[in-house]
Amino acid sequence: MNKVRADALKICIDARMYQESGVGRYIRNLVWQLQKLDRKKEYFLLLPKKDYNSLTFLSNFKKVLADFRWYGVTEQIKLPKILSSIQPDLVHFPHFNVPIFYGGKFVVTIHDLIHQHFQMRRSTTHDPMTYKLKQLGYETIFRKALKAEKILVPSNYVKNLLIDEWKVDGKKMVVTPEAVDDKLLKPSQGVLKKFNIRMPYIFYVGNAHPHKNVEGLMKSFLHLRKKYQYLSLVLSGHDHYFWQKIRREYQHKNIIYTGFVSDEELVALYKNAKVFVLPSFEEGFGIPLLEAMACSCPVVSSNAGSLPEVGGDGVVYFDPASLDDMVDKISQVLNSERLRKDLIIKGEKRAKLFSWKRLAKQTLEVYSKCV
Repeated sequence: MNKVRADALKICIDARMYQESGVGRYIRNLVWQLQKLDRKKEYFLLLPKKDYNSLTFLSNFKKVLADFRWYGVTEQIKLPKILSSIQPDLVHFPHFNVPIFYGGKFVVTIHDLIHQHFQMRRSTTHDPMTYKLKQLGYETIFRKALKAEKILVPSNYVKNLLIDEWKVDGKKMVVTPEAVDDKLLKPSQGVLKKFNIRMPYIFYVGNAHPHKNVEGLMKSFLHLRKKYQYLSLVLSGHDHYFWQKIRREYQHKNIIYTGFVSDEELVALYKNAKVFVLPSFEEGFGIPLLEAMACSCPVVSSNAGSLPEVGGDGVVYFDPASLDDMVDKISQVLNSERLRKDLIIKGEKRAKLFSWKRLAKQTLEVYSKCV
């Protein structure tokens, strides 16, 4: 490919999850950094109506209206039609929900294999037949995603899972570690008062899907309360079905559910916490772990999935299947100011090793090699 052709490339990014947590944070940071790094290629960002109307980008980033949800029949029908009208050289799907009948070149980001490893049957609102059909649909779409020109993954852990469980060629994958938002380090004022939070408290942020092991954290906290009578547990995350279920089952005057919090509120909650706990049974990366580190908050984490790969020596780890181990490791941090200071120093250093700019550069290289 000659230089003129490379400069004229048309890249389409499915950015419909732009404002979501998780994958949305990945999309936002990728697009922000691409705008800084690349003014030559033409980018087309697929957006829902609310984002199409409210967001602005640099001139080589064009907005395309794609006002329908992900994970449904509608996107399987409408998305190929929109892509056909754009005629891109390459499409980047930032999640595995690739249209089955799309025939053009694409790359995909696979963040984890949690859908495959943790069936949500006990928490779903669907009847058994609908649930089974939905799971079959997920598997079919996932197999389509594996046919990408290149597969981007956030950790070696996910790369090795795809090699071992799906027989994906390791050379087809590129590990692009995620990072902490540069804008995430400015705290909001008055957050503790807003949510009626008293220090000291343990903090968790994320969703409450079964693999997150939030129930294990709740049980550990109730055990810790026997010794630490002034301790609170603060839980943040979008107030969807799974959180509502948890709230019904665990009602305690010292358990505080904030629901969704802004980035500025999130920073304040990290900075004032005695310890941040990430109890997951599996994670493909674990951005909250890095966020806590960057905000000078000591971290106690599960030793499952990619978390040791991300946290390195800046974290105290426990076995998520052992409540006793979780209680013991949290207690160690609560009891030792020296350990807390050591974790803060190591954590701040560790967080600086990760960069969204580096991820965007790696992604640009992938784009160039695939067309």
